Amino acid sequence: MHSHRPWRLMASLLVAAAFAVPAMAQQPPAASAPAAAPAAPAPAAPKPPRPKPVAGPAAAVAGAAKPTLLGQYGDWGAYTASPGGKKICFAIARPTSSATDPPGKPRNPSYMFISSRPAEKVINEVSIVIGYSFKPSSEATAEVGSASFALYTQQDGAWIKNAQEEAHVIDAMRAGQSAIVKGVSSKGTKSIDTFSLKGLSQALDRTDQECK
Repeated sequence: MHSHRPWRLMASLLVAAAFAVPAMAQQPPAASAPAAAPAAPAPAAPKPPRPKPVAGPAAAVAGAAKPTLLGQYGDWGAYTASPGGKKICFAIARPTSSATDPPGKPRNPSYMFISSRPAEKVINEVSIVIGYSFKPSSEATAEVGSASFALYTQQDGAWIKNAQEEAHVIDAMRAGQSAIVKGVSSKGTKSIDTFSLKGLSQALDRTDQECK
């Protein structure tokens, strides 16, 4: 039986931190406030107690495990991080279009995540976080060109069902234009997410170089 939950939790933290990296870099510097006339000194107030540092995996990601952007290639970003001291590399992208049937159903952001974890001897594992809970025991599909690949689902994550197909999926995605992921939520809502594959090949070349 597949069990991706421990890695899935860490991946979520890494993804959240990775998407924050470019956003933080693009923040404009704060405008300086005009100088004010000096005021009369006020009586010193007692200092409030210093807040305790936050512990847990989120703090680890924000610290030493915070992803480093290796490069942005088309629609794909290439990153590296070292959660728990174990180096990983990953390429990540959001869908260029998303639809639901019935239309307009709310859901969390979705993304495709291709990771290499040398310590676990994992190379270019494809995973999708869909933004809702999949229908229990259901399968999803990933379509690349004329090829269709079955996906194993667990909660809001999906992985290539047949591990022996993983390399073939990567080859198809490197040569393809888009990947279309279809699934069904626990409430019966169908979803279609289209991921552009522009820049994926270059992003994977970069992560492969970083995590040899």
